Amino acid sequence: MERNAYYIGIAFFGMINGIFNPLIVFAYVWAKVFMSYPLFGYEPLIFYFASLMLSTATIILGGIPAAIYERLAGIEGDSTVTSLWLWLAGTAILTIPAISDFLRLGL
Repeated sequence: MERNAYYIGIAFFGMINGIFNPLIVFAYVWAKVFMSYPLFGYEPLIFYFASLMLSTATIILGGIPAAIYERLAGIEGDSTVTSLWLWLAGTAILTIPAISDFLRLGL
């Protein structure tokens, strides 16, 4: 599989988890508290920011096993196929709670 396909898969799982995760309520509360003034109190923008926070957190947390692997293996420079696979698997595992909502909507 080409490297771009891994990146697309990682971004897809991050997007699904950001939009359909049940924790969006908690992310929304945090976004409302901290970003209400910068986003002019506009509710759709605050919701989108909360979704973006969850997506970013999914991608970062999913990359931790890949980073540990690269550190232990002594890999320098670009990521290998194994580390990209670990990153993809990590984001897929973090997306498990959101998959049911995604499939129920039939997107």
